[in-house]
Amino acid sequence: MSQNEVPILSEADMNRAIVRISHEIIEHNQGLEKVALIGIQRRGVPLAKMIRNNLEEIEGVKVPLGILDITFYRDDLSMLSAHPVVNGTDIPFDVNGSRIILVDDVLYTGRTIRSAIDNIFDMGRPDSIQLAILIDRGHRQLPIRADYVGKNVPTSVHERIEVEVDDVDGRTQVLLVKEA
Repeated sequence: MSQNEVPILSEADMNRAIVRISHEIIEHNQGLEKVALIGIQRRGVPLAKMIRNNLEEIEGVKVPLGILDITFYRDDLSMLSAHPVVNGTDIPFDVNGSRIILVDDVLYTGRTIRSAIDNIFDMGRPDSIQLAILIDRGHRQLPIRADYVGKNVPTSVHERIEVEVDDVDGRTQVLLVKEA
């Protein structure tokens, strides 16, 4: 860890936040009937899996899980790369009539979530879309708010949040990185 990296959440802190979010999802939806999770590639997917495992353990029911890649729905696609990396979308359930819990690691401008919602509506008409975020760092450019938040971390525009999850990064933690 460099001088520019400040730990925000340890692995244990992340796990506690995910457990709390899981309980809030159950409470808000009065159970899990018609609830389905969709994780946004990349780090939203392992977070969605963690939430699903908690929900199934707490309620004893199977919860559908989908994976969403919003690459081609982004409004900044032309600025990403000539050949953007596509990780793939896999939604193995009908979104029509579902209560979708969209899961991502960091909420910043809101543009990623807008892209994800556009993508979901191209697949069908859910009853509702709720948003579960591990870190809300502020600086919204669109009127988007998370329903479930692990931690609010006010940041400057010269800082970034790095969420690391074991499945992708080999360790689990959240860092605030101060850019030089």
